[in-house]
Amino acid sequence: MKKISLRVKCPVCHESLLDEKYLINDVPSVKLNIETDGKRGNIRLCSTYSCFNHESSIEIGENAVVDFFCPECNQKLISNTTCSECDAPLIPFVIESGGKVLICSRKGCDKHFVAFENISDAMRKMHDEYGI
Repeated sequence: MKKISLRVKCPVCHESLLDEKYLINDVPSVKLNIETDGKRGNIRLCSTYSCFNHESSIEIGENAVVDFFCPECNQKLISNTTCSECDAPLIPFVIESGGKVLICSRKGCDKHFVAFENISDAMRKMHDEYGI
């Protein structure tokens, strides 16, 4: 199965969250500001769907819930949905080709999913962009 590196934007200001110069697994990373246990820092996530590799400037305790913020507008990224596995808040990102991806905010939980408002348009855009 072909791995897809998702191009994501902030759901608030719609600025790209990708850092083309900082790669994780040979793809641009998703750069975010974070806060957990009273500490602030940043995190870079692998932009490949279903990849959980990341690098953080602060220690994140196992099972800790992390608050995520856009590095451009500094707004907290949070959805109205909680994780069906661990009940932590889900973090939304807008996919540039359409739809959104949501990830769990709890370290160690790998629950995530993609949602599309218009599946036909999103599939056409993804086919054009990724050839799938």
